[in-house]
Amino acid sequence: MAITGNESVLESVVPKRVAPGTRERGAQPSLALPEQPLITGGAPAGEVWPSLNFRELWAYRELLYFLTWRDIKVRYKQTAMGAAWAVVQPFVTMLVFTLFFSIFIGVPSDSIPYPVFVYAGLLPWTFFSSAVNNCSGSLVGSSALITKVYFPRMVIPVAAVGAGLVDLAVAGAILIGLVFVYGLAPTWNLLMLLPLVLITTVLAIGVGLLISALTVRYRDVRHALPFVLQIWMFASPIIYPQSVVPVKWRWVLTLNPLTGVIEGFRSALAGREFDWFALGLAAAISSALLVTGVLVFRRLERVFADLI
Repeated sequence: MAITGNESVLESVVPKRVAPGTRERGAQPSLALPEQPLITGGAPAGEVWPSLNFRELWAYRELLYFLTWRDIKVRYKQTAMGAAWAVVQPFVTMLVFTLFFSIFIGVPSDSIPYPVFVYAGLLPWTFFSSAVNNCSGSLVGSSALITKVYFPRMVIPVAAVGAGLVDLAVAGAILIGLVFVYGLAPTWNLLMLLPLVLITTVLAIGVGLLISALTVRYRDVRHALPFVLQIWMFASPIIYPQSVVPVKWRWVLTLNPLTGVIEGFRSALAGREFDWFALGLAAAISSALLVTGVLVFRRLERVFADLI
């Protein structure tokens, strides 16, 4: 069957075949489409493991600041006590632990007043556990932001950890007050508090990145997280000194990076000698967890928008 009158229409819809390497006279060059869609953010499609790419995170440091400030304001918005809640939780927990474990049970405290002893352990632990909890749901809670605009997704959980540093600073004032109340003479060991806070922050960011990325992929992670943190708390020397653990099992306790941090806090306050091996191991494990958290996070980052 012959078709007439439609040749011009077909020619306008179906392009003419042109020999390879040649171009029709007067025709404009066309843009070639990629065989696979381009994905911005996360690991490239052909890359097995992504790079750390901290430079991109630094480029978005202003966004990190504003998200951190947003988390702080949202946390204490329309609250009667405001930032005082950062002090209430560790302080009341310290009173309860002192009553039951020191007065009733008689747990030793290595010649440190038990309120100072237990608060020095609760301070880094409360910061760490709160930061990890806040990181776990940070990506899911920011789904509207993630699906609309591009930015390094690591900014969101890192901002959650940064907001916890403000609570740590506020609660730390109570610890300094306890030191003077119980007559502990300040020494140059107090200068180690900043490196100890840095190690705890690195550990919180590493675990927080790992948990936040896994929560997007497997939502039941946030149900198991409180149970894991509860076990982690009793595996850390918060309510008991490291000396009560049998010698043959102390190496297991030392593998917990918070052990070196907590004992370091107590040594800084009491002017005792530091356990440099435990501190070095805590710094090494925290750094390894940070690198692992970043790599896993960037590996899963490509599918966040689809899964959320």
